[in-house]
Amino acid sequence: MTNKIKKYEKIILAVLAEIAATNPNDNVQDIVIADKEKHHYQILHTGWFTPERFVYQVIIHFKIEETGKIWLLANNTDNPITEELVRRGIPPSEIVIGFQPPIFRSVSGYAIN
Repeated sequence: MTNKIKKYEKIILAVLAEIAATNPNDNVQDIVIADKEKHHYQILHTGWFTPERFVYQVIIHFKIEETGKIWLLANNTDNPITEELVRRGIPPSEIVIGFQPPIFRSVSGYAIN
C-alpha cells in the first residue's frame, strides 16, 4: 500500500467515524466498516427505526483505487462529505463522484474518473 493510500484511508476513516458518532437514534446503529485489503470503507445504518420498521442501509461508501483515486460510490446523507475530504487535504482531482454519470462529473469540480 502506498503512502498516499494510507493517508487517504486514515482521513476517510476519521471522517466516517465522526459521522457515525452523530447518529441521534438510540435504536439504530451507524457502523463503520473497513475492508483495508480491498480499500472499501462504509457506514452501515442498521436497527429498528420504529418498532415496526427495520433499516439496513449503506449510508456512505468509498473505494480507494490502486492509483490512489477515491471513488465515492454512495452518499445517502445531506452531508457534503467530499468537501470534508478536501478540507482535510485531499485534492478534488483525486475524488470521483462515482454514483454520478460522467457527464455530470465533468462539471462537479472533482475528478471525472
